[in-house]
Amino acid sequence: MGRKIFITGVAGFLGSHLAERCLELGYGVVGCDNLIGGYLDNVPDEVEFYQYDCKYLNSMKKVMQGVDTVYHCAATAYEGLSVFAPNLVTQNTFQISASVISAAIASGVRRFVYCSSMARYGTQEKVPFTEDMICKPQDPYGIAKLAGEDLLRNLADVHSMEYVIAVPHNIIGPRQKYDDPYRNVASIMINLMLQGRQPIIYGDGEQKRCFSFVQDDIQILEKLIDAPNVAGEVINIGPDEEFITINELAQTIADLLSFKLDPVYVPGRPQEVKLATCDAGKARRLLGYKTTYTLRQGLQEMIDWIRKRGTKKFKYTFDIEIISDKTPKTWTNRMF
Repeated sequence: MGRKIFITGVAGFLGSHLAERCLELGYGVVGCDNLIGGYLDNVPDEVEFYQYDCKYLNSMKKVMQGVDTVYHCAATAYEGLSVFAPNLVTQNTFQISASVISAAIASGVRRFVYCSSMARYGTQEKVPFTEDMICKPQDPYGIAKLAGEDLLRNLADVHSMEYVIAVPHNIIGPRQKYDDPYRNVASIMINLMLQGRQPIIYGDGEQKRCFSFVQDDIQILEKLIDAPNVAGEVINIGPDEEFITINELAQTIADLLSFKLDPVYVPGRPQEVKLATCDAGKARRLLGYKTTYTLRQGLQEMIDWIRKRGTKKFKYTFDIEIISDKTPKTWTNRMF
């Protein structure tokens, strides 16, 4: 058994794929998840798994003993919902980061990989986003993610722990939670269309994004364990090709499913960024990043996985803390 890697959110989409790859590379993998946003059967059998919430510092210290590298993937990654449930989202984004970072330093962890979010950038004057831009997050989730970065820099510098801030964005692929009405637009659309239901699109659908297949993110994240030239760096991870609108995403999924598309349009969500994609040049230069999956290939793998697993009813798990005339009716009226 090689060195031990600790992964928060190991039952989640990204965390479980990362755990699988670390096991293939010969590392011992320890992980925790409170199962808010993941599926237990995502966790590989070889993982030393703890159903712990990251907010409990003593629990985090206990399970990090002897760990070499921490990947902090856990977060309630809800940009849109965070405007209406800021307490929930920031507690499970910033506060848990404080706990995990503190435990890692106390446990003598060598390197900490913080999985941030494209939400850190907010609305910029130009796209794609580059790592040297001044961040202007415009929703509580992005604010909490960026605050976690600042906390990590501060504490890691004081206590001499290596760190890397990775910025994966708009990841898609098998194991993504698809019964969640608050996030994961591609998964939501596939789940609806496989049920014979029309997708729901916020605003005019002309918001533009790039979507990253999960294995293209893993190929870079795995290198962050030992890469010598990345300590202290912020690195965007994901493609900057195939910059498409949400309307085009819906049409692509419909084409793959031979589904007659007639989307339901609803008012846009407050604080949603219109144009958002990240430049991958730094990842190419430092880590040899290369996009290996096209959008259609990635979507087809998602379709195949959801078909095999079976469609699901959407679960409205979280309480909306602020209800006003701006709260999306998709949530208050449970339209999904």
